[in-house]
Amino acid sequence: MVEEKKKRDGFGSKLGIIAAAAGSAIGLGNIYRFPCELGENGGAAFLLIYLLVVIFLGIPVMLSELVIGRRSQSNSVGAFKQLAPKTIWPIVGYIGVLCGFLIFAFYSTVSGWTLEYIVKSVTNSFQGKDLVTIEQEFTAFHDMGWRNVMWQGVFIFLTGFVVFKGVQNGIERYAKILMPLLLVILVVLGIRSMTLPGAKEGLAFLFHPDFSKITGKVLISALGQGFFSLSLGMGVLITYGSYVKKSDNLTSTAFSVVLADTAIAILAGLVIFPAAFSFGVKPEAGMGLVFNTLPMLFNQITGGYWFCLIFFVLLAIAALTSTISLLEVLVAYISEELHLKRQWATVAACAGTMLLGAFASLSLMSNTSFAIGGIPVFDLMDFVSSNILLPVGGVLIVIFVGWYLGKQKFFEEVTNNGAIKASLKKIIFFIIKYLAPVAIAIVFISGLIK
Repeated sequence: MVEEKKKRDGFGSKLGIIAAAAGSAIGLGNIYRFPCELGENGGAAFLLIYLLVVIFLGIPVMLSELVIGRRSQSNSVGAFKQLAPKTIWPIVGYIGVLCGFLIFAFYSTVSGWTLEYIVKSVTNSFQGKDLVTIEQEFTAFHDMGWRNVMWQGVFIFLTGFVVFKGVQNGIERYAKILMPLLLVILVVLGIRSMTLPGAKEGLAFLFHPDFSKITGKVLISALGQGFFSLSLGMGVLITYGSYVKKSDNLTSTAFSVVLADTAIAILAGLVIFPAAFSFGVKPEAGMGLVFNTLPMLFNQITGGYWFCLIFFVLLAIAALTSTISLLEVLVAYISEELHLKRQWATVAACAGTMLLGAFASLSLMSNTSFAIGGIPVFDLMDFVSSNILLPVGGVLIVIFVGWYLGKQKFFEEVTNNGAIKASLKKIIFFIIKYLAPVAIAIVFISGLIK
């Protein structure tokens, strides 16, 4: 099972890089978490702050990770061993691997729900049911713990199937198919949603900001959503960056990924909020907005059967593009640091995730025994990864680039050793060195307090 030294796999085209990195960023966080955050934090006011966050902080932090990955040509742990040998910096890589493992474990639980709801949509099981009934069935589904585990296992298998094939023949190939399909489905659903009676009210909520609603809570929520959505601090972009060719423009790649991620999030808002306002549903309904409210809404519109089915297929695709990137962090680490063949590393990572993920799924049952200190394992993994490991990893990454790697090496990577201009490099480096550490530290502290 020991892997022989050979040429490292990598992306074959710039489109492949953007599709894979955007697929990592675009997931359930965009389709259901972003609308939930936006609905709970004042609509357009939150959207405005979110856009500022991803432009002025998301791009510099993303670029930091891509620089680390490409300069080292290694996994998230090996990258720091290469760039900062005989120091404690590799701990940042281990944080990323641990974070990716935990997120994949509980994220695959929610991803499995999308498969359950595809089956429900195919069998038209939402027909004639009101919101209360659908909510009760959602709770009953959680209580069928091993059914959750079964769907989770299916989703992990699908993820492993793609990663097993490698970077170019697996991740890149399927990203080029899944990402355009996701975009087409969102556009179709968005057009249908905006043609519903009363949809204008939902559009106003999404695009007409009430600046009086901008509070400290909104600022913190926008910062947190921005970093979570863009997959920052979890080792994904360091790993993907290591597969990028030396001739590719890292800055334009970062801009393209952020643009795609933001566009998908806004399109998700265009699907959900016009429909919600059309049927008098409160925008702050949270997770239930997607898994309870939308099936009821689809039930009441012409062609609702097909739109419901298409929507949950969309959710599954979005989830898959993200779980692929999370699994790749683990596989790259195991194959390169523990010297296993990629195929065996994929099997080991999937098996470990399935074992831990099962506890997350079973912890969502009523009166569950899978809890620590009264906190369900699912919630605990979500809190530790999102509120501790992500921001800690993120702030250490920008400190590493800004204060350890330094301006000269950063400029060498973003300009391809002077081959391209990269006119914004000085501004971006200033943000990386001074502003980003403070902003991410705010997210971390506020998350702990919350």
